[in-house]
Amino acid sequence: MANSREQTAPELRVYPIDLQVGDRLTAVTGEWDVIGPPFTTAAGKTVHARVRKVTDPPLTELLTWEADERISVRREEGKR
Repeated sequence: MANSREQTAPELRVYPIDLQVGDRLTAVTGEWDVIGPPFTTAAGKTVHARVRKVTDPPLTELLTWEADERISVRREEGKR
């Protein structure tokens, strides 16, 4: 019988400014780990975060969101 507890971290909906280093998110271009704290530009209306591709760790990008949109992330239990 399968274990009733899922082994992956639970998914949360957070504002981009609430991202934490170690969060994992999925974008159109693949799955990414957050490797730098988020920062804002355009008077706080745009949020950016440095991320690393899960399948190709040397590849890093700067992802951008509107400050008021929520994004889905997976976060380890102890980091809530």
